[in-house]
Amino acid sequence: QVQLVESGGGLVQAGGSLRLPCAASGSIFSINVMGWYRQAPGKQRELVASITSGGITNYADSVMGRFTISRDNAKSTGYLQMDSLKPEDTGVYYCYLPTPTRGYWGQGTQVSVSS
Repeated sequence: QVQLVESGGGLVQAGGSLRLPCAASGSIFSINVMGWYRQAPGKQRELVASITSGGITNYADSVMGRFTISRDNAKSTGYLQMDSLKPEDTGVYYCYLPTPTRGYWGQGTQVSVSS
């Protein structure tokens, strides 16, 4: 079993920043890809960013240039740095770890951005 724990969410003003860590633990020998999803109120869950073990990153167009995904392989922890936050960034953010057998989700952390 794999456990993913996100934290760092909260309420911030537009233009502010948050840093979300995702700590992975359990039966993990290596982490190939980690991703962040978010689910805004009334909307479906969407992929925000992903990062490979080699540090190759992908971002949704809506967060490009504002969010940065990173990872610390030694700590088995991924991060989502969110800058220049907008009200439309509001939602529950989930860490995601795909494996050959199944995907694992964190519990989610609420991010609320006020205008």
